[in-house]
This record gives sequence, structure tokens and C-alpha cells, in this order.
Amino acid sequence: MKKISFLLIGLLLIPSLLFISCDRGDDLGSDVVATAKFTLLKDYMVQNNLDIDQILTNSDGEKFVVGAPATADLVDGFLSSYYIMDIRSSSDFATAHVNGAKNVAFANILTDAANATKPILVICYTGQTACYATALLRMYGYSHTQALKWGMSGWNSSTAGPWNNGIGNVAENNSNWTNSGAPANIVYKDPEISSLSSDGATILKERIEAVVALGFQGVSGSDVLTSPADYFTNNYFTETDYLSFGHISNAYRINPLNLSDNSYLGIDSGTNAKVVTYCYTGQTSAIVTACLRVLGYNAYSLKFGMNGLYNSNPSWTSNKWSTSVPKSYPLFAN
Repeated sequence: MKKISFLLIGLLLIPSLLFISCDRGDDLGSDVVATAKFTLLKDYMVQNNLDIDQILTNSDGEKFVVGAPATADLVDGFLSSYYIMDIRSSSDFATAHVNGAKNVAFANILTDAANATKPILVICYTGQTACYATALLRMYGYSHTQALKWGMSGWNSSTAGPWNNGIGNVAENNSNWTNSGAPANIVYKDPEISSLSSDGATILKERIEAVVALGFQGVSGSDVLTSPADYFTNNYFTETDYLSFGHISNAYRINPLNLSDNSYLGIDSGTNAKVVTYCYTGQTSAIVTACLRVLGYNAYSLKFGMNGLYNSNPSWTSNKWSTSVPKSYPLFAN
């Protein structure tokens, strides 16, 4: 009889235990679970030298971007040292490309990188999308990846159209361009990301693949200047340049921006927040934006950076595009 009684009591308790278990799961909430996934991702990236500053400059001291050779006699040696991905359209690639380049769709950069037996060089029209790709490839495990500075626009004047057409001065005399100090930083919560995995490496891989599938995410300077209140804008100038060159109204200056020191918490993590990073050329901001996207932010890179906002700014000289930038290096056609 005692065995039967214990059995009956056990059967009666099972539904209650199940109910309690469900309640505990509901108490956690999807936002708590999503934040926990972010913590797994963050910890993995910090522990494996994949923080944002280490994507900008890898552990071997290689910056994310490399300029064209100083002289024409160095071109062949420069190109032969890389596995070259040209991520422009197939038609533009067929018209003109550098020697040894392979035309790769942006969506295929991760799978094609597996074929590389040398450091990877990514080439696009302006260097901006190539930098975005470089960040994603570095985070995916291809740390010796770099983008060609200025892209094909800097290689030859005949392919310089995208940069020549990208510069502008929409900030000049614009009421939303100011020299005021940066607003005080606000501390936001961690972004929320979803994953079925409890492994940081797997979550990172999933996030990178999802960001690649979306393609480059950029916004024009004129759009941000017209309605700066619609964006959370982070300026990536030096502090001196932030004040002397001027900047978009209410732009923050969270630089450096890293996971390890929690400075990333100054970035708005709200799902409706459009986080815009801008720099001098749009190339550094592309790296930062790719990292932020992987981390779960609704992030965008301001295209052409300062060059698209205020190229004629009299206080500015370095990283400035002009028609004298392009080299006269060889081009090949299919």
C-alpha cells in the first residue's frame, strides 16, 4: 500500500512541477536570454583577441587597410603577396581590375576565403565596402585580411569615378554642423541577440554570416545632417579634429570603442535606434559598423565620411580625397 501511495503522490506532483518549471522560464524572459547570449558573444570575442580595436589592428600589428604601392615598380610584388577578392559587380570587374584578382560576390566572401593560401586583400570601388568585408573576415578567423585603401578609385584615375562623385560639402554653412563640445555619454544596456547556441564561437559565426547576408549598411551624410535627431551618431575623429573641423550636431565621440573596457555601453542599443558611425573616409567607420552589427546593434556607416560632408574644410588635410590621389597603375580586362 505504501508503494502505491507514493506512486500516486508522485503522479499528482508531476503537473505541478511542470507548471513551476514553465513559470520559471517565463520569469527569465526572452530579453534576459537574449542579453545572456550577448554576454557569451562578448566574452568570447574579448578572450580571443577579437575586440573592436583588435579588428582595426590585428595582433600582428596589421591595420585593416593598406595603401597602393608608392611606385609602379612595386605593384607586381605587392599584388602577388595577396589572395585578391574584388567584390565589385561582374561587369565592372570585366572592364577593369588589378592583376590576379578574383571577382567574388559580397555574399560569398566567407566561403571564398577558405580558398586563400595567402593573406587576403579585398577591393571594392572606394574601400568602404571592402573595409566592411575585412572586418567580417577578420572576425570569422581570417585575421590577415586587409582592404585596399580608396579601392579601385585610388588605383587608377580611369576607375576613380566613385570617389570623385562621392565628395561633397553639405555641412558647409549647415545649421546642424557645429563646433560645440560632445554631449555627455549615456550608459545603455547590452544589445539583445538571439541564438539557440550556448557557445560563444558558434554565436559569433552565426552573427557574422547573418551580417554578410544583409550586405553593406551605409547612410548618406546629407540624410543624417537633415535630421540628426533621427540617428544616434558617433564621431570617430580625434578629439582635436572633433572640435576644430566641426561635427554633426549632438554627435558623440566614443573613441576608442571597445568591449573589454565597457565603452561600448555608450552606444544606443535600442532596437529602433539607428546608430551611425562616421570618420574621415568612411573606411574606419565601415569596420566599426560591421563589428557593431555583429554585436546586435542597428548600425550604419556614414558613406565617404568627412570627405562626403565637408571636403573643402580649410582646417583639414590628411585622409582627404582629391583628384591627385589616384595612381596610374595597370588595369586588366577580361
